Amino acid sequence: MAEPPDTGTGKNGTEEKEGGESTLTVLVALGANAAIGVLKLIAGLLTGSAAMLAEAGHSVADTATEGLLLTALRRSTRAADRRHPFGYGKERFFWALIAAVSIFVSGAVFAIYEGIHTILGDEAEQTAVLVAYIVLAISFVLEGISWTQAVRQLRAEAAADDLTPLEWLRRTDDPTVKTVFFEDSAALTGLLLAFAGVGLHQLTGSAIYDGIASLLIGLLLTGVAYILGRTNKGLLIGRQADARTVVAIRDALGARPEVDAVVDLLTMMLGTDEILLCARLDFDDALGAADLERTCVEIDADLRERFPDLAEVFLEPVPRNDPTMRERVLSRYGESTDLGKPTP
Repeated sequence: MAEPPDTGTGKNGTEEKEGGESTLTVLVALGANAAIGVLKLIAGLLTGSAAMLAEAGHSVADTATEGLLLTALRRSTRAADRRHPFGYGKERFFWALIAAVSIFVSGAVFAIYEGIHTILGDEAEQTAVLVAYIVLAISFVLEGISWTQAVRQLRAEAAADDLTPLEWLRRTDDPTVKTVFFEDSAALTGLLLAFAGVGLHQLTGSAIYDGIASLLIGLLLTGVAYILGRTNKGLLIGRQADARTVVAIRDALGARPEVDAVVDLLTMMLGTDEILLCARLDFDDALGAADLERTCVEIDADLRERFPDLAEVFLEPVPRNDPTMRERVLSRYGESTDLGKPTP
């Protein structure tokens, strides 16, 4: 099986390039959301529209999220030290999880409250409707610019990994681009909902449509927060590397003449484009101690060259027929999968 495309680490300079691209994407989103939030708040106060106020809360949540993502990008690149020998890569996952919580608390809860309050409260008169339409139009343009930048980076990285954009979104270990893309997609959808709420309120004279739009915006943000929270939870817990990479590493190890069998293969994402590998191998019994040491050094160097995302490599010699080891591997992977399954 062919090796997966290089997703970019510091060896060839791609990591720095992708980090700069992610920072640009976040900065564009931050600038757009900050400006939009001010405009929406002014329009919401002038019109009394629940949907507009919900969208203002949405933009506040998005702006806070971008700030958290910038923190994630900066802190996750710190070098490993004595207290954190595997580095700080998972800080990107942590801050992205906090960003997902921010979307829910700052945006979704406020929008749902505004929607319920408007639906159940006294009928409010709609004023300065033209201001709402103008702000919504400007906001849509600004959000569209941010969304376009996110989509451009998403497509570029998906193409680099030989994946479709949807597959890349499901598999990516970079929460920053995914967060901005989902945020901006939700923002554009929310603007359409707000436009519909304001328009139906104007046409019918009933504020219930405004409240429904606000409620739908809140539910939309809740869905986005759940998707992003679930993704980052998996990465924080310790998700394995992409299956294609795992299979390619297994095949590379199995092809070594010194290796009789790949007994077990453990991978975990230490950060974006940073993989920890632990391989338990049954080596050729003819190898002496010195030969085994030299072989491990050669395998380590070969794997790091072929798979630049490998940050740490641990190789452990074990017998393939050890019942305890076999039971442990099968309990993890089961009989139906060949990833990490002992060779018969």
